[in-house]
Amino acid sequence: MIVITTPTGTIGAAVAESLRATGAPLRLIARDPARLPETLREYADVVVGSHADPEVLNRALTGATALFVLVPPNFGAPDVTGYYLGFARPIADAVRAHGVPRVVAVSSLGRGFAGPAGLLSAAWAMDDMLESSGAAYRSLQPAFFMENLLHQVDLIRGPGMFVLTADPDAPLAAVASADIARTAADLLADDTWTGQEDVPVREPVDHTPREMAQVIAETLGRPVTYQQASLADYRARYASSGASPATVDAMIEMAEAQTAGVYPPVREGGGGTTFRRWCESVLAPAVNPSTLR
Repeated sequence: MIVITTPTGTIGAAVAESLRATGAPLRLIARDPARLPETLREYADVVVGSHADPEVLNRALTGATALFVLVPPNFGAPDVTGYYLGFARPIADAVRAHGVPRVVAVSSLGRGFAGPAGLLSAAWAMDDMLESSGAAYRSLQPAFFMENLLHQVDLIRGPGMFVLTADPDAPLAAVASADIARTAADLLADDTWTGQEDVPVREPVDHTPREMAQVIAETLGRPVTYQQASLADYRARYASSGASPATVDAMIEMAEAQTAGVYPPVREGGGGTTFRRWCESVLAPAVNPSTLR
């Protein structure tokens, strides 16, 4: 029995659907089962509740052979690392108690970075806690999500620009969320791996933000430029959106860590969706919905 958390989220749903297609037995932990696609509701065993709840985990992990973990975002968290550990600690206890042999979790690229890294540091604290369970463990380590650019569709469609804090000419490691789901599903379906390892998930080539703008422009067939935001602007934007002070600080620390080189250079021969392909298949239809007709 493979147990999936966050099955109504983008990545969790994709993992569950991929495994359903293989006929694997699934159990889903969902706060609101009504949000699950009908195909999953009819196919899988569903445990209602949060995967931060020990009682829910006790029901869900009985007889489990593998577990997929993703901590859902909470921009109102008063303590970001505490929020991650609020999921990781009861999960580690339940995995240990039920003898779950394999755990796959979504963390972040750059583990081992010496300085503070905000949200990334919180994810690595989760890794440490889950590894303490003694289960075979794979820490999936994505970089900057390409899907973050979907929050700037109006800017791209209108004035033809997107905004980040990254240096315009420094490579920025990126990943398509579909590759995270695919990697997770492949590992969960494989019952032969052992040990504890980090698994980077990223596109084959790192582009600078200026190069990303050029790729977007070529994909859309119109000019698109990149504008670097200051950390002060970045802080003000998240604060005005209602994020907690702790989350704002964690976002700033993450941006500073990215500038400081938290993501190691890409190795040759890597796989993953290219940024150009992602722009063609995801960004362009979002910017120009008429192309879907």
